[in-house]
Amino acid sequence: MASSHSSSPVPQGSSSDVFFKKEVDPTKHIRPVQSLPDVCPKEPTGDSNSICVAPSLVTDQHRWTIYHSKVNLPAALNDPRLAKRESDFFTKTWGLDFVDTEVIPSFYLPQISKEHFTVYQQEISQREKIHERCKNICPPKDTFDRTLLHTHDKSRTDLEQVPKIFMKPDFALDDSLTFNSVLPWSHFNTAGGKGNRDAASSKLLQEKLSHYLDIVEVNIAHQISLRSEAFFHAMTSQHELQDYLKKTSQAVKMLRDKIAQIDKVMCEGSLHILRLALTRNNCVKVYNKLKLMATVHQTQPTVQVLLSTSEFVGALDLIATTQEVLQQELQGIHSFRHLGSQLCELEKLIDKMMVAEFSTYSHSDLNRPLEDDCQILEEERLVSLVFGLLKQRKLNFLEVYSEEMIITAKNIIKQCVINKVSQIEELDTDAVMKLADQMRMLNFPQWFDLLKDIFSKFIVFLQRVKATLNVIHSVVLSVLDKNQRTRELEISQQKNAAKDNSLDTEVAYLIHEGIFISDAFGESELTPIAVDTASQRNASPNSEPCSSDSVSEPECATDSSSSKEQIPSSATPGGVDIMVNEDMKLTDLELGKLANNTQELLYSASDICHDRAVKFLTSRAKDGFLEKLNSMEFITLSRLMETFILDTEQICGRKSMSLLGALQSQASKFVNKFHEERKTKLSLLLDNERWKQADVPAEFQDLVDSLSDGKIALPEKKSGATEERKPAEVLIVEGQQYAVVGTVLLLIRIILEYCQCVDNIPSVTTDMLTRLSDLLKYFNSRSCQLVLGAGALQVVGLKTITTKNLALASRCLQLIVHYIPVIRAHFETRLQSKQYSMLRHFDHITKDYHDHIAEISAKLVAIMDNLFDKLLSKYEVKAPVPSACFRNICKQMAKMHEAIIDLLPEEQIQMLFLRINASYKLHLKKQLSHLNVINDGGPQNGLVTADVAFYTGNLQALKGLRDLDLNMAEIWEQKR
Repeated sequence: MASSHSSSPVPQGSSSDVFFKKEVDPTKHIRPVQSLPDVCPKEPTGDSNSICVAPSLVTDQHRWTIYHSKVNLPAALNDPRLAKRESDFFTKTWGLDFVDTEVIPSFYLPQISKEHFTVYQQEISQREKIHERCKNICPPKDTFDRTLLHTHDKSRTDLEQVPKIFMKPDFALDDSLTFNSVLPWSHFNTAGGKGNRDAASSKLLQEKLSHYLDIVEVNIAHQISLRSEAFFHAMTSQHELQDYLKKTSQAVKMLRDKIAQIDKVMCEGSLHILRLALTRNNCVKVYNKLKLMATVHQTQPTVQVLLSTSEFVGALDLIATTQEVLQQELQGIHSFRHLGSQLCELEKLIDKMMVAEFSTYSHSDLNRPLEDDCQILEEERLVSLVFGLLKQRKLNFLEVYSEEMIITAKNIIKQCVINKVSQIEELDTDAVMKLADQMRMLNFPQWFDLLKDIFSKFIVFLQRVKATLNVIHSVVLSVLDKNQRTRELEISQQKNAAKDNSLDTEVAYLIHEGIFISDAFGESELTPIAVDTASQRNASPNSEPCSSDSVSEPECATDSSSSKEQIPSSATPGGVDIMVNEDMKLTDLELGKLANNTQELLYSASDICHDRAVKFLTSRAKDGFLEKLNSMEFITLSRLMETFILDTEQICGRKSMSLLGALQSQASKFVNKFHEERKTKLSLLLDNERWKQADVPAEFQDLVDSLSDGKIALPEKKSGATEERKPAEVLIVEGQQYAVVGTVLLLIRIILEYCQCVDNIPSVTTDMLTRLSDLLKYFNSRSCQLVLGAGALQVVGLKTITTKNLALASRCLQLIVHYIPVIRAHFETRLQSKQYSMLRHFDHITKDYHDHIAEISAKLVAIMDNLFDKLLSKYEVKAPVPSACFRNICKQMAKMHEAIIDLLPEEQIQMLFLRINASYKLHLKKQLSHLNVINDGGPQNGLVTADVAFYTGNLQALKGLRDLDLNMAEIWEQKR
C-alpha cells in the first residue's frame, strides 16, 4: 500500500508539458525558495489554546501545496503518542489498538499485472518521446532564470532573499494583516513554560529583519554608485542654465516693447470704431424696448377681441407670449407691475370658458339628429378647443365627453321606444303609463323591429363618436410629434452653439476698459442689427458701419402664430390643417397616456351601447318573453345580436363582452328548453312505440338522401311531389336497407335539428354537443329497458317480446351508429382545437350502442339455446326418421329465419345462425354422449346421421344460408 502511494505521479508545472496541457500561468509557477529556516516550528502539544493560528512571516511565506509532498507513508502515519516503537516497518505507526491479522485477498478486486498497463504504455510512449525532446531543446525556466541571475545580476539574487511583502507598493504597517505577517504574535507570547524559546525566536526574527535591511542598503548604495557620474554632471551644468535664463529674459523684454508699439499704431483706431458700434447697438435696444412696451400695452384689448370670436388658442398664445416678454424683456418695468397678475386671471377665465364650450360642443354633437350625414360637427371648432385644453393642461375633458355619451345612449333607446309605441294603434297608452310596460306589450315582430332600430341608431352613434375621437387623437399625436421635433432641434442647436463658442473665444481677447467685446455680440438677446453688423464686419473689415435706417424692427407679438416657431402643418381626418405651436409644455408620457385614453374612450363607447342593449333585453325578459321564443325566432334574434356585436367590433377595434354574455345566457336557456322539449318528445314516442316495422314517408327518405350528399340540414318541404310518392317499407341509406320503427325516424329528424341549431347559433356548439350526447344515451338506455328489459310489456301492453322486436331494435340501433361519425364530423368543424376533447362523448356513445347490439344478438342466440336444451333433452335415437324432435327444431329455426330475414342484412343473419348452430351442436353432442351413441357405423349412428342430415338440409334450404358451413362432424366424441 505504501508503494502504491509513493509511486503515484504528481503533476508538475514544467514548461515541457505544453503539448498535453493548457498554458500555465507564470504568476502561479512555484520556484524554490532560499530563506532562513523556521526557528519556531509548531508541534502539537495536546493543548489547543497554545497553538497559534495567527499568520507568521516565517511559516506562511509560501503556503504548502500538494506539490511539496515528499514524505513517505510510514512517516505520515507516525503516531507520536506511542511510547513504545514497534519493530515492524509497516505496523509500528498504526496506533495502540491495531491487531495484526492476516488479510484475506478480496474476491472483487482483480489481480493487476503488467499486461494491464500495456495499452497505456503504447499510447503514452509517443508523447513521452516528444516530451523528452522538448526538455532537451528548451531547458526548464527555473534553471534558465537562475543562470541569468547569477551571471548578470548578483544583486537581484540577494534581493530575492527579502520577502515579497516588503516590496509591495501598498506596504503599510498600520494594516493589521501586514503587521501580523511581519511581526507574528507568537514570537512575543511569553505565557506558559515556553518563554525562553519564544524570546530566542524573537531575537532571531530581529536579526533576520536586520539582515534584510542590510541587503536593501547595500543595493541602494550600489545603485547610487552606478549613477554618480550623472549626478556630478548635473552639478557642473548649473552655471550654463543660469546663462541661458538671462538671455531669455532679455529677449522677452525686447518682444514686449515691440508689441506695445504695434498696439499704439494699429489697434487704437479699431477699438474706437468698436466702441461706437456698441453705443449704436445700445440705442437700437432702447428703441426696440419702447416699441415692445407699446405692443404689450395692447395685449388686453386684443385678447378680448379674440375671445369674442372663440379664438381661445390665439388668446392663450398671446397671453403666454406677453407673459414671457414681461419676464424676460420687460422685467422690472414699473408701469407693467400689475399686468402679469391680470393676464393670469384672464387665463383662468379662458380655462373655464373652454371647458364649458367643450361640454356644449359634446352635447350638440352627440344629440343632433342621427339621420344627419355629417359625422363631425364643426371640426375647426373642435380642433381649436382641443388645442386650447391641451395648452392649459386640462386633460380631463375626455371625462366630460364620456358622461355625455352615457346620457346620449340612454336617450337613443328611450326615443326609439317612444317612436315605436306611438306607431302601434293597438296599444292603450292611457291605461299603461310606464314606457317599459308599454314596450313589454309588443309582440315579437314588433319588438324585434324596435331592437333592430336601436342597433342601427347605436351604429351611427358609434361612427360619430369614432370620427370625433379620431380628430382628438390626431391633435394629440401632432402635439407629440412636435415635441419630438423640438427636442431634435434643441440638440442640433446645442451642437451648433458649441461650434460658435469656439469662434467667440478668439474675439474675447479684444478688451477695452474692462469690457469683453464678445459680451456685446454673444448675448442671447442680440438684435438682428447686431448680428448683421458682426457679419458685415467679418465679411469686409474696411466697410463702413451700417446706418440706423437699415435696422430691422422685431415683429409685434399680437398674434401667436407670428411670435412662435411653427412646424409644417398636418391635417385631421376631416381635412382641417393643424398648426402646432412650440409652447405645448406637455410631456411625451402625458400625451401618450392621453392618446391611449382616447382609444379607451372609443372602447368605452362600445361598452356603453352594449350595456344599454343588455338592460333593454333584461327588461323585456322579465316575464319570460325570451324563453318562450321558438327556434326560428330565437335564431333570428341571435343573428341580429351577433351582427351588432361584429359591427361594433369593426368600428371600435375591440369586442365588447356584456351583450355577448347576455346572448350566451339566453342561448343557454334556449338550449335547455330546446333539449327538454325534444327529450320529452322522444320519451313520449318511446313509451308509445310497439316496436313494429313502420313505413318510411318520402320526406324522411329525402332527409336521409340529403345526409348522403354531406349536407346536414332539414330539407324544405315539397308540397306537390311529396303527396304523389307513397311511403316505402324500408329506409335506404347508401344502398343498404334499414327496417326501422317510427321513433327512430323522428329521432333522426331531431338530431338534424340539433345540428342545424349549431349552424344557426355557433356560440352554443358545446352545449348542443353535450345535450345531443345526453339524448343519444337516453334513447339507447330507454330502448334497452323497453326491449331487452321487457318494459314494453307494461308500458305499451305487448304480450311478449318477439325475435322480430329484438331484430328491429338492433337494426334501429345500427342506423343511429351509422350516423354518429357524420354527426361527430359536423361538430368537429365547428369546435375550437382546445375543445376537441369533448368529441370523446361520441366514442363512448358508439361503444354503448355496439354493446347494446351485441346484447340483442346474444339474446336471440339465448332464445334458441333454451329451445335446443328443452327439445334435445328429450331426444331418443329411434325410428321414425326424421324424429319429431328434429322436425320441431327445424320448424323453430324456420320461424326464426322468417322473423328476421326482412329486418337484418344477410351477413348478420349468417353470423347469427352460425352462433345458433354452434349452440345446437353443443346440446346435441351432450345428448348423444348421454345416450352413449358413438360414431361406430351402427344402427343408432345411422339414425342420428339421418336426423342431422334432415336438420342440415332444412337449414341450408333457408334464404341466404345455402353456403353456410355447419361442420356437423363436431357432434361426435373424439375416439381416445
